Amino acid sequence: SASAHDPALFIHLSPHGRTLLLLYVDDMIITGDDPEYIAFVKARLSEQFLMSDLGPLRYFLGIEVSSTSDGFFISQEKYIQDLLARAALTDERIVETPMELNVHLRATDGVPLPDPTRYRHLVGSLVYLAVTRPDISYPVHILSQFVSAPTSVHYSHLLRVLRYLRGTISHRLFFPSSSSLQLQAYSDATWASDPSDRRSLSAYCVFLGGSLIAWKTKKQIAVSRSSAEAELRAMALLTAEVTWLRWLLQDFGVSVTTPTLLLSDSTGAISIARDPVKHELTKHIGVDAFYVRATVQDQVIALQYVPSELQLADFLTKAQTRAQHGFYLSKLSVVPPP
Repeated sequence: SASAHDPALFIHLSPHGRTLLLLYVDDMIITGDDPEYIAFVKARLSEQFLMSDLGPLRYFLGIEVSSTSDGFFISQEKYIQDLLARAALTDERIVETPMELNVHLRATDGVPLPDPTRYRHLVGSLVYLAVTRPDISYPVHILSQFVSAPTSVHYSHLLRVLRYLRGTISHRLFFPSSSSLQLQAYSDATWASDPSDRRSLSAYCVFLGGSLIAWKTKKQIAVSRSSAEAELRAMALLTAEVTWLRWLLQDFGVSVTTPTLLLSDSTGAISIARDPVKHELTKHIGVDAFYVRATVQDQVIALQYVPSELQLADFLTKAQTRAQHGFYLSKLSVVPPP
């Protein structure tokens, strides 16, 4: 039967265990704890469709999967190699961070490119690459805002991301096999960070034990009048994601009974979300506040303060120094191959 929470996920339950089938167009992954039923499913599918059984999961939609006794690694190394070949960089330089500090790009910066096709193609490729590389999430978010009319300045920052990838081509996400099955989420925002429209940036990352399983950098749809308001909107965005992930874990047979810890470095946003009585200055964000408050009361999430220097979602909201960049990479388990 199809999952009610992801129409591409199909689930079968039997006394012998659970079988999961994840479908994308004509590619699929089949897994579970009932080997006999997995073999039965593959045999029946082969009767109806022309299929190839590629064996244990190694490569799927450009994503490479490898395993060791310690856990799993996913990467897109070959995808990056192909991307760099298409970019045809004229030098061999590498950089240690994907974006310079304190850069605020505008649509009017630089000279418009005579042919924006290459810029659009490369940025589109980077968007898909960010599926396994959270370390480029922020610069890709910024660069993708200029695909309609890119300039020479935007293109130079795009080349910096490519040079960073050249130096970290083998980096991959690590999922330890000893990880617990408890969710933990980090929420952050940068207030009025876009100089063109003064909208804030929301970001979050979600861990399943020690494994990073979800992250996002997204511009907010409305202008926030304070940093606490921006943080609360980011918190509401993450709360929706956590709610969906908890449902999905139940489809996987994982019992989710305790509230998911949601960590924020904004005491103001936490106070607004916890306090059922607030004055008229928070009326305009009432929906987000009530939504977060309701999930706290229903024990879906539990709010907790985290110091800014330990706020891992900060990595997805701004450029970092070399030292900070390395620190966040280690915390998010973006590592070189073993």
